Amino acid sequence: MYRLFIKRTLDIILSLIALIVLSPLMLIIFLLVRVRLGAPVIFKQERPGKNEKLFNMYKFRTMTNAKDSSGEYLPDDVRLTSFGKFLRSTSLDELPELWNILKGEMSIVGPRPLLVKYLPLYSEEQRKRHSVRPGLTGLAQVNGRNAISWESKFDLDIKYVSRITFLGDARILLLTVKKVFGREDIQSSTSSTMEEFKG
Repeated sequence: MYRLFIKRTLDIILSLIALIVLSPLMLIIFLLVRVRLGAPVIFKQERPGKNEKLFNMYKFRTMTNAKDSSGEYLPDDVRLTSFGKFLRSTSLDELPELWNILKGEMSIVGPRPLLVKYLPLYSEEQRKRHSVRPGLTGLAQVNGRNAISWESKFDLDIKYVSRITFLGDARILLLTVKKVFGREDIQSSTSSTMEEFKG
């Protein structure tokens, strides 16, 4: 019952309230990103959603467009500014995803939407993560986030998908708040973001 009906209803109500309440903050971030990093302010990228249907996920931009002499983008750790790191460490860059939730492309809690290029690399078991809407936060995010291995992330995603409950989602949300304020597990031990998934 919760998984089929109540979860989506709560997503709509909570994302709409959050968009209204946080709109002044989002406007301030919008202006700061425009001044410090330039345009476009919103980073838009295709991600696989429920049943691997592609959608455009929105985030506040955190990197510059710096390129090398051959026109290729410089590494992430070079383009990621201190301001961008702040947005990521506080998860403020994720706020535009509330619009994805309201539209029905994402959920507040669920497996994080990953890159489209990873789709052919998943095992059949790992592919089960796409049987539900991807989330703004999830079980993997409150159990290590970018500080754990891909295998551990996928194991936690499948564990979540196999048993979705109201109390489980509420617990994940509370732990997410704790993680955000503590700025925990933002990056892996070897990268300023997260290592690429190789399959």
